[in-house]
Amino acid sequence: MPDPHDMPLFDGSLSWEECQAALEGVELSDGLPLVPPTLDRLSAMLDGRGAPDQSFGHVMPLMGELTLKAVAYNCVLAGCRPEELPVVLTAAEACIEPQFNLLGVLSTTGTPAVAVCVHGPIVQQLGLNAGSNCLGPGNRANACIGRAVSLVMRNVGGARAGIADMATMGQPGKYTFCFAEGDHVGFPPLHVRRGLDAGESAVTVLGVSGTDEVLPAAERDGPELVLQPVAAAMNAAIDVTSATRKPERGEQVFLISPEMADTLANHGWDLTRVQTYLYEMRRPFPYEGVGDLDGRPLARAPADIHPIVTGGPGIKMTYLPLWSGGSDTVTKPIRNLRA
Repeated sequence: MPDPHDMPLFDGSLSWEECQAALEGVELSDGLPLVPPTLDRLSAMLDGRGAPDQSFGHVMPLMGELTLKAVAYNCVLAGCRPEELPVVLTAAEACIEPQFNLLGVLSTTGTPAVAVCVHGPIVQQLGLNAGSNCLGPGNRANACIGRAVSLVMRNVGGARAGIADMATMGQPGKYTFCFAEGDHVGFPPLHVRRGLDAGESAVTVLGVSGTDEVLPAAERDGPELVLQPVAAAMNAAIDVTSATRKPERGEQVFLISPEMADTLANHGWDLTRVQTYLYEMRRPFPYEGVGDLDGRPLARAPADIHPIVTGGPGIKMTYLPLWSGGSDTVTKPIRNLRA
C-alpha cells in the first residue's frame, strides 16, 4: 500500500483544479479527472465495513498491500458508492490469485486489461448494465467499478506506465472494463458453472487483450452458422499471438447476446454441446515458412470455453481474447464486509 502521504485527503479549502494537480503530483491519476478524496467521503465508504487496515494480500507488480482503506480510497477516486466497495475488493482479491498471473497481465509489453464480470443478484441491486452497450459508456456502476479496479492495480500494485506497466501500446480497457452477466434459461451463469449458488453474487476477473465483434455466418438460423465465426476469431487470436508457443492451451471467452443464445437453445444446443463443438474447431493458419502447425484444440478442455450471455437486442457476439502470455479467469463470491 502507498505511504499515507501518497493518499492525501482534502478539505473544502482546495479548488477542484488544485485537487487534481495534487493527485497528479503523487501519481495517483490515470489521466482522467478524479473525485477529490475527502475524509467524509472515505469515512462513508468504509463505514461499518471492517477494519481499515485489514490486509487482504499484496498486489503485483510492486507488491502493494491490499488493505480495505487502500481499496476504499481508490473507490472514492473512481466515483464509486459505498455499496460497490465489496465488488471492487473481491475483484482485486481475485486478481492476486496465482492462476490469474497478475504480474504478467500488468507488466507485459502486450495489451491486456483487467476486465470484471459481475454475476448474480447484486447486478440488479447495484444497477449494473447487462443490456445494450454493456461494454460501453452510459452506466455509472459499470464505469466506476471498472475504473476503481484499474486504479487499485495502478495505485496499490504500482502498474504505472513505463515503471511497472510496460505495455507497448496498451488499450482503452485499462481505464475501465466492467460488465454484468445476464440471465438465460439455456445457459447457466458462469459462477453457477463453477459451483456457486445461483442466488449468490460473484465476480470474475479476466485478463483481456481486447474485444472482437463477431457476427453469425450468412443466415443465422443454425447453431453452426452462429458458432463458426466465433471459432474463426479464436483461431485467429491463437495464430497472431504467442499462444502457439505455449506448452498448454488456456481458456476461451465470448459474449453472446440473448437473441443469439435463443437461436442456440431453440435448436437444442446446450452449454456442453456449444463447448464441445468449439473445442474441436481448431484450424491453424499455414504461415509461409513456418514449420509444424499448432493443431491443438481451441482450449485446454471443452469446459474451458466460456460463453457469457449479456448485451441487448441484436445478432451480435463479442470475442474476448485472453492474454496469450498466460492468464486464467478467476471467479469469487463477493465478500460480505458487514459480517
